[in-house]
Amino acid sequence: MREQNKVAWPTRLGLTGTRLRATKAFFLGILYLTPSLIIFVAFVFIPLIRSFELSTYLTDPIGRPVKFVGTLMYSRLFETPVFMNSLMRSTQFVLYTVPTTIFFSFCLALLGNLQLKRIAIFRMLFSTTIAVSGATASLMFLYLYHPTVGVNYWLGLLHIPEIPWLISEKTALFSVGLTSIWLQMGLNTVILLAAMQTIPEELYESAMIDGANSWDRLVHITLPLLSSTFFFLLVVDMLAAFQTFTPIHIMTSGGPLDSTNLLVYSIYREFYFNGKYGFAAAQSVMLFFIMLILTVVQFVFVERKVFYE
Repeated sequence: MREQNKVAWPTRLGLTGTRLRATKAFFLGILYLTPSLIIFVAFVFIPLIRSFELSTYLTDPIGRPVKFVGTLMYSRLFETPVFMNSLMRSTQFVLYTVPTTIFFSFCLALLGNLQLKRIAIFRMLFSTTIAVSGATASLMFLYLYHPTVGVNYWLGLLHIPEIPWLISEKTALFSVGLTSIWLQMGLNTVILLAAMQTIPEELYESAMIDGANSWDRLVHITLPLLSSTFFFLLVVDMLAAFQTFTPIHIMTSGGPLDSTNLLVYSIYREFYFNGKYGFAAAQSVMLFFIMLILTVVQFVFVERKVFYE
């Protein structure tokens, strides 16, 4: 028995020591994460909880809760043409921008992956949009859309009918979408290019030996091995599109005729200009749930077709 105890005690002490080291490592990690956690709680969790709370109250002119109304604001959302229009426009904007951005980013990444002389210059050019802010890009495109000094000026020289970029409800959303596409395309291209360069060359060499042409190599090697990257970009770009604000604010202010009044801008306008704090909070909560549901759907259904090495 004494011999068994002599064997057991070091084992127990060893387990205790391991747990103690793991506990110390855990609290040390929490200590390093504390600044980020404080910022995350202060600027994400608290505002989110506050939005949930505010959406259930009628407020006074300075936003203080006055009367509890439960889900009244949410029922009003779907009875309000402004919210339904914003929801429809946001959906259109996502459908305009996300697939287009990923497609053109993939095309640029394919060109950037070519083994050509001075290809680094081309890679540098398409990646410069990463350093451009949303406000700067919006101002640049405002000049491009200007009726007298922008693209329409050159169209007039070629006797081509001018395009009412930002002054028509039929083209304004598409025009703002072009700005977002251009702004997001650089980062997407860099991510796709980096993923392409991790694909082993041996796979392409083996396929060439088997007689596969360029199209076969693209379809059966490049695209399957990039599926995880495409999935990542789909999720990130969709969330970014739903939260687009700066181009709308600078270029159109939600107009003309609310054709670019996306959900985020509608929340901003209802809160800061109309003073409907509870209604704006309800819209923000609905936007949160829309993005959450779409993200979950993508992870549940779309990720099944993703190939991981």
